[in-house]
Amino acid sequence: MTFLTKPVSSHAKHSQSIWTQSMLKLTTVGSAVLLTACANVQLPPWTGMSGPAPATVPPAASSPAAPNATAAPAPPLTTLPYNPTIESRFTDPATVYDTPGLGNGRQQFSTQTEISAWLQSLSSKAGSGTQLSAVTIGTSQRGLPIQALIATLAPSTQATAINNSGKPTVLLVGGQRGDEPASTEALLVVARELGQGGLLAPLLQQINIIILPRANPDAAATASHVTADGTDLIHDHLLLSTPEAQALARLSRNYRPAAVIDLREFAAAGALLQKFQAVQRYDVLLQPAATANVHEFVNKAAREWFSLPVRAALKQAELSNEWFFQPSAQPEDKSLSMAGLNADTLANTSGLKNSVALLIASRGSDLGRLHIQRRVHSLVTAATAALRATADKSRNLKQVESFVSRDISALACRNTLTIQARQTPEQRTISMLQAESGQEVEARVDWNSSLSIKAEQSRPRPCGYWLSADSGRAVDRLRLQGVQVMQIAESGQMLAENYTPSRSGSNAPVLTRGAIEAPMGSYYITLNQAKAHLAVAALEPDTPFSYVSKSLITAPTDIARVVAAPSVVFEEEME
Repeated sequence: MTFLTKPVSSHAKHSQSIWTQSMLKLTTVGSAVLLTACANVQLPPWTGMSGPAPATVPPAASSPAAPNATAAPAPPLTTLPYNPTIESRFTDPATVYDTPGLGNGRQQFSTQTEISAWLQSLSSKAGSGTQLSAVTIGTSQRGLPIQALIATLAPSTQATAINNSGKPTVLLVGGQRGDEPASTEALLVVARELGQGGLLAPLLQQINIIILPRANPDAAATASHVTADGTDLIHDHLLLSTPEAQALARLSRNYRPAAVIDLREFAAAGALLQKFQAVQRYDVLLQPAATANVHEFVNKAAREWFSLPVRAALKQAELSNEWFFQPSAQPEDKSLSMAGLNADTLANTSGLKNSVALLIASRGSDLGRLHIQRRVHSLVTAATAALRATADKSRNLKQVESFVSRDISALACRNTLTIQARQTPEQRTISMLQAESGQEVEARVDWNSSLSIKAEQSRPRPCGYWLSADSGRAVDRLRLQGVQVMQIAESGQMLAENYTPSRSGSNAPVLTRGAIEAPMGSYYITLNQAKAHLAVAALEPDTPFSYVSKSLITAPTDIARVVAAPSVVFEEEME
């Protein structure tokens, strides 16, 4: 890591790319494809110009990416361990936000009771033709309601009405961690603007909006990083081991959001202070979904239709921003890594469900109430830009959603899958604030990028997966994710590959092909479906996040890769 001696200005510098074509011209190139069956889908060219990747210096070819292990959460700062002049860089916005938790003299952020009252009050203030409904989507481990606000011009806020409205739905989620309070307060502000006369109410002409201000109410009650049973909800969106993650998965399955925005916070100091004797310069860090097998069009839409306008809006508001990054957990490792590639976060699982997904985080999870108005302002600005981006691209999002679903379905039994991917090692210049002097400096650092990922392990794509009749827990979780699971009605045989542990010490199992018995009552998950890649993430055993690794499927004999279209008789079972 090298500090550049030349100071930089007080505003972060960004090499923003200009998007010179704002429309995905599927009408001229891909309309015919979008309207035909996908027996042999040809991917239409993406004509929105991809902005160039952030400027980097490629490392030597032999440079490995750092392990995907990041520093532990930073504890709250009781006294600021840096120059007080740094505070002057993060002034309050002109707008004063007034949610219950932001009142003068408050020591506590909005309580769950206050959030419930806030959402119920908004439900009674819908404009003519607008439906605003506060709904309870689940219950936390300690019995607190998990509540969302649904806003639409559809006849009702029921999932059927929303899904038949012809408009894309955007889901905004906050409060996954109890020590990241600005996300919840920001979403209460955004929710208020959806009511009659609100600044965001006109967007309902193009989109439906669901706001979940606090996904983890137990953690918020104690300002904790985890759920009541110690699970980090951030990484529970594939396994769904907690009722909080299950509630969010059920909401997503029922309402099928085309876009998912995850609002978070990051530490101002933490490991950055320990390793660089510096603190965070940026108001906002953001990143689109990044995991293996997310469809190319979904990735492009997240980057070009969402990340670029959100960053432009932040820049216009004079809020510094950069791609999301975090220090390594290793004390001597000064590399910085973008958010990881595991298919267990809200953004990454949403990407595998073919939703455009974006992580947006504000500076200050370790600051208590310090700079809270600016932190909320940062997230309100970013969330508003994301909503406007969804509205601007509403028609295009529906086209992409339709095409991607059929394109993925058509790949069953063909080509290859990426089982594990790795970040790309690069170098990048990052602005930081020296803790002792308060001066802004630029640091040249080793950087592990999630914007360009490389396949580390691949294997042929099966037609589907067979699960034994004893795999009911795994089946329930898959169905909760919206994955199609069929139960076998009459015993038969399938041509499949069994997994057996490698004797060479490799993590990759040995695949043995042959005919297997598929008894009545066992299950089949076809990859001829839109959420095929989510099923792959859950069922390929040799990843750290799979249902096998997490012991949801306990025996190698309970799962097999089916490599030819099965001819057994089965009954479709969907909730």
